[in-house]
Amino acid sequence: MTLCFLDRFRPRPATPLPILFDGLAQVRAYWEALRSAGQLPGRAALDPRGLSGMLDRVFLAERIGHGLAQIRVAGSGLADFAGTDLRGLPLSCLFAADSRPLLAQSVERVFAEPALAELDLGSDRGRLGQTIARLLLLPLADDAGNRTLLGALSFVPEARSACKFQVLARREERVAPLAVVPVNPALAPQETGVPLRRRGHLTLVHFSE
Repeated sequence: MTLCFLDRFRPRPATPLPILFDGLAQVRAYWEALRSAGQLPGRAALDPRGLSGMLDRVFLAERIGHGLAQIRVAGSGLADFAGTDLRGLPLSCLFAADSRPLLAQSVERVFAEPALAELDLGSDRGRLGQTIARLLLLPLADDAGNRTLLGALSFVPEARSACKFQVLARREERVAPLAVVPVNPALAPQETGVPLRRRGHLTLVHFSE
């Protein structure tokens, strides 16, 4: 027998399961549902009931400079993690100094293009390079000339201790307009004297770079 043959019967290390961050898919789906006619949802359209289960980990932030966002409203879970009330503080206060430029790049894209961004975050303490949280940033329509975003932060269970985040990975998608697919006139409903509010259906398309 050769060593290679015996290697087949040796136990192999288990492949680590992907980390699931609860609530982020819910927040994005709610944001997508609020879009209409290619427009971004406004802050006034947000209903806390649509974010139930994530309210303690969501926040609203406003652009105050290139790549800079100031937190206006933040859930209690984020305040508990940071050890302070985050209202009025820059989003970058949660991040280690060497990761703030990466955060600023994503924040600026969210505001300027607009785009949505998802960041995998590690801690500046303990095991470096291990993902402990994921941040989702979603653009909102301008509010009285101010650019705002909806953010959501989800943690792994063992990450509920104060630390500074490090950006481990970033994914960004430009927000594409909602495309209206025209209806074939031959298949359209017949006029009945009651005006139709809308015809066709909407399809959401994202462009990734």
